[in-house]
Amino acid sequence: MEINMREKTAIITGAGGGIGRALVERFAKSGYNIIACVRKEQQDISVFFDEVKRANGIIIYTCIFDATDVDVMKKEIKRVLNEVDGVDVLVNNAGISHCGLFAMTKVNAIREVFEVNLFAHMELTQLVLRSMMRKKSGAIINISSVAGIHPRAGNSAYGASKAALKAWTETLSIECAPYGIRVNAVAPGLTDTTMAEQIKSEIKAERVHASAMERLARPSEIANAVFFLASDQASFVNGHTLIVDGGEK
Repeated sequence: MEINMREKTAIITGAGGGIGRALVERFAKSGYNIIACVRKEQQDISVFFDEVKRANGIIIYTCIFDATDVDVMKKEIKRVLNEVDGVDVLVNNAGISHCGLFAMTKVNAIREVFEVNLFAHMELTQLVLRSMMRKKSGAIINISSVAGIHPRAGNSAYGASKAALKAWTETLSIECAPYGIRVNAVAPGLTDTTMAEQIKSEIKAERVHASAMERLARPSEIANAVFFLASDQASFVNGHTLIVDGGEK
């Protein structure tokens, strides 16, 4: 375990998914206590959290809520915030995917994607910002996507939500800078997670071929990029979206 002289706390949403688990492991390795937000309680996630706690000697507080249930989310987060001495890092990682041509997609389906991929992050960030502003320090990292940077057919919902997340990141970074809070984003390419397994094989092959490195990203590679932006090594990086996609051909 890396040595951390001061106990720090990171909130990670979507902590039960592939990238989420990699984030929990990466921050725990550096001695962070974790507020792990998951949509529902599952045995395998609980076992994973227990293993991470034992391996790194840290505390993991679990918050269980659906990202679209704002009342439950606020109740759970406030409960845990009363147990910790402020929050140092917030990683807005939770998200849902969607693929479909706009003409054949109901607008309500697009609203649902935006509720999870954008508005839920805004609600949570407002809660956490109050704590960071009082401390005049903190780092917020939003998980965007290359889908929000490089438009593709079928991405009217998912791509647009991630593009909006990127734009919000840039705006928020300007507003938060006077308080010593940095706001950045990571835009992963297709990553080897359950979400990638749900994509049609021919589309996945096309995405892999489009990457100069011709492979999927590993969740740990995304987590390392996030940790860099959260760390003091990125102390003058603000309002930036770091693309982690192996390069475009």
